[in-house]
Amino acid sequence: MSAESERQEMLIVTGMSGAGRSTVGNALEDLGWYVVDNLPPQMLRPLVDLAGHAGTALPKVAAIVDVRGGKLFADVREAVQWLRDNARVRVLFLDATDSALVRRFEQVRRPHPLQGDGTLLDGIGAERERMQELRAGSDIVIDTSELNIHQLATTILEKFAEEDTPGVQVTILSFGFKYGLPADADMVADMRFLPNPFWLPELKAHTGLDNEVSDYVLGQDGVEEFLNNYTAALAPVLSGYQRENKRHATIAIGCTGGKHRSVAVAEKLGALVRSLPGVAVSVKHRDLGRE
Repeated sequence: MSAESERQEMLIVTGMSGAGRSTVGNALEDLGWYVVDNLPPQMLRPLVDLAGHAGTALPKVAAIVDVRGGKLFADVREAVQWLRDNARVRVLFLDATDSALVRRFEQVRRPHPLQGDGTLLDGIGAERERMQELRAGSDIVIDTSELNIHQLATTILEKFAEEDTPGVQVTILSFGFKYGLPADADMVADMRFLPNPFWLPELKAHTGLDNEVSDYVLGQDGVEEFLNNYTAALAPVLSGYQRENKRHATIAIGCTGGKHRSVAVAEKLGALVRSLPGVAVSVKHRDLGRE
């Protein structure tokens, strides 16, 4: 095994159809994994070779392998064993009770891939028999019977996130109301309760990124109270987002033109929100530079 392959991680995601493989794949992608869905077992070796050539560009690779591969799936045991001998690999198996699987297939109104002319239970039974040996040799088994998609995604986050992986990525976005509300804003705060530096000749040409404007805006009555209270109000919201696996949030801070007040407050709010646990913050200014 090469030093490069030892640093890379390979995860095989498999299990019962309807147990949540797509949800797991999406959650892993959010964590920075390169995910390949519905990969025939025979393609696992080329995937490992590709990851090896890519080096640090593909440090974490997940392959979703399941019975949709038909006859190709018959070689999965040999393929997984080869991986264990030649790469750093783990196998994640997703399971659920027959009743839970039947309910999910009925909700999406799709047949089981092994159902054929039989019933849903016939297909589930055939798949469970094929999967028995693979399940027994898996490193991680998750029973998703009682989990909704958000709970399953949170479970994956807890098991596979790096220690420094933020629970939620927050974008604090300044904007001007005269240019319209940001379409992707989760929350909006209005800074038009503050005096507008636009009307001061010595500040008009500057922006909220300049110390002169920032000091003026942040020195106004009510600003410190607003920032402290708003940060305190955001704390349980962002904590709840993490529990519900909402990975991204946009907090929009507006003023008339998006040049002075909203910019200065967004910068200060970003510094305060960065202190909250499990949160990564970026500050952007949508309308800065517009006339």
